[in-house]
Amino acid sequence: MIKTEKINNVIVVSFNNITRLNALVAEPVKEEIKSLFNKPNTKMILNLEGVQFIDSSGFGVFLSVMKVANNNYGAFKICNVGNEVMELFKLLQLHNVFEIYPTVDDCLKHFNN
Repeated sequence: MIKTEKINNVIVVSFNNITRLNALVAEPVKEEIKSLFNKPNTKMILNLEGVQFIDSSGFGVFLSVMKVANNNYGAFKICNVGNEVMELFKLLQLHNVFEIYPTVDDCLKHFNN
């Protein structure tokens, strides 16, 4: 469901063949991502490239992951959010809750600052 790569000690998570983050896939995705925060101070970027739709359970995944990150002194950023999905973030006022950047490189720069 997800694939990970490590860049400069930051875990970059992206989705394998998932264009809709909805109730059908939310729970296994959440558990997979949360398990990556098993060490304190983990830094993670969630790359939403290719994700065209997110429902409430998908946004719940992000909130749950952010809570786990904060509890483990980690950091969590999101990038490559499509226009339609960004409209949902704004509608729910979640663009004020998450750190969202245009690209993976932009996220990486903000980890270094």
